[in-house]
Amino acid sequence: MKSDIVEAFAEIAKEKNIEKEVLGQILESTILGIIKKKYGKTDNFDIFVSMDKGEIEIYQNKTIVKEVVDEVEEVDLESARKVEPDLEIGDEFIEIVDPKSFGRRLIVSAKQNLNQKIKEAEQEILYEEYKNRVGEIISADVRQIYRNELYLNIDKTEVILPKSEQIHTERYRRGDHVRAIISAVEKTSRGLEIIISRSSPKILIRLFELEVPEIYDGIIEIKGVAREPGERAKIAVLSNDKRIDALGACVGMKGIRIQSISKELNNEKIDVINWHGDPGIFIARALSPAKVYKVIVDQNKKKAIAVLTEDQISLAIGRGGQNRRLASRLAEYDIEIIKESEYTKIMESKIGTGGSDENLEDLDELTPGMLKKLTQAGLSTIKEVENAGVEGLSALPGIAEKTAKKIIDIVKDN
Repeated sequence: MKSDIVEAFAEIAKEKNIEKEVLGQILESTILGIIKKKYGKTDNFDIFVSMDKGEIEIYQNKTIVKEVVDEVEEVDLESARKVEPDLEIGDEFIEIVDPKSFGRRLIVSAKQNLNQKIKEAEQEILYEEYKNRVGEIISADVRQIYRNELYLNIDKTEVILPKSEQIHTERYRRGDHVRAIISAVEKTSRGLEIIISRSSPKILIRLFELEVPEIYDGIIEIKGVAREPGERAKIAVLSNDKRIDALGACVGMKGIRIQSISKELNNEKIDVINWHGDPGIFIARALSPAKVYKVIVDQNKKKAIAVLTEDQISLAIGRGGQNRRLASRLAEYDIEIIKESEYTKIMESKIGTGGSDENLEDLDELTPGMLKKLTQAGLSTIKEVENAGVEGLSALPGIAEKTAKKIIDIVKDN
């Protein structure tokens, strides 16, 4: 039989982009719920829903008996023969159930249940779609601002830009057009939440991929990013093709590429740095625009001391310590910054005077690792090592007391 309910929900399926088969299953499940409420059981009922034809059919399977005990599962012979005269006791009788017989109250309850299930199905479709779009840059329009959270629309779908994911220097109004990255898709007690971000380092990576074809094509690789959103960022890049200058490609002709990305992020200042496998060299570059005199690295403790002339100290630290913080996060080292004059005094106090001027490189007994650590600490002669002693060497990054004693023994034997 034709059903207004089926036709109405076929339209919903079209509007909500829900497949008719899924909606048919939801409708069937809802009708089973009505049957359960009215008859107490559903075992002997069959339901057929055709979303295309707009039809719904409900059949109640009964057994023909001489005396009816269970009206839900049994029917008397006289009633059955009114429909099919040839039936006998024990035969199966199929009765067509009119949906209108369920009553207005059950129908209203079913519609509410149906709407809820449709909403859940719609959210499941959105969840499957957007969880595969995490990391994608989207454009959305601000619909509402509530307690510093932004609710935006993208293709009739609501997304959220929390305060923690905003660039703190930006101010938004209803109707503003915003570009952001999809950072998370979560099922919560409040329903499906699609979280977007403008403060994540990933949006900077995606913008570079969009703006710099060499990155998108894999010729240039992004090795790391550190950001203080809306203020400053550092991005380390490496060219996999010696003919391509990574820094030049990212900055672009007359700075056009980097300016475009900076403008998109509320004029955030972006330092592009050539990545290097040597931590000391990379840390020195990460501290740009300051010019670093020397970097002493302790790879085990992930600590480094950067030595700079006095006129470069403020540049290395940056306003409020920002440059040092970003460099530390980019290089993944705890960076301490000291003046060259202070470093010289420290070394003089540890080294003193006396001993041989013979170069440490001439000592075959010193391992390459020992030699590297001594050189990084500014020690290059036997005299300097002898005067530093076990205590002085132990204080240097990466040299334990046992190693210090071994080094002293080696230089004394020479």
